[in-house]
Amino acid sequence: MGFRLKVEGAETIELGLDNIQKVYYDTDTPDDSNARSTDVGSTLRIIGKIITATDGDKADDTLKLALWSLVPAEKADCYRKLTLEVIAANQVVREIVFPNAFVVDYKEAFGDTEGIGQFELYVKQKKDKTELAKLNGGYPVNDI
Repeated sequence: MGFRLKVEGAETIELGLDNIQKVYYDTDTPDDSNARSTDVGSTLRIIGKIITATDGDKADDTLKLALWSLVPAEKADCYRKLTLEVIAANQVVREIVFPNAFVVDYKEAFGDTEGIGQFELYVKQKKDKTELAKLNGGYPVNDI
């Protein structure tokens, strides 16, 4: 299984099969509701490794993720279109699209023995635009 992430805004951020290790999707509703709530949100937690550029390879786009997390709420570019594909056996099992995603938390961790850093990106779809989020799947992979 693998993952591809594309974030489109002032710049394009792309992470592929080598970077992303785990993804958690969550439909978030209040836990204290006694009926189906209209207060629905969607979140993604993406965990992966930061790959260092060596031997002339280009650096991965994790630095761009870190910079996106610093964009203040006053700037329209804090909201970006995020597309995540979950791929298995040359099929897109899930495609998750957040057209108005924003960063809730971004973390990086480094150690002196691992050699590769780790990142964790936590994003939400803007709550008043939740109906625009899409979940698709079950079609062949298109090469980028």
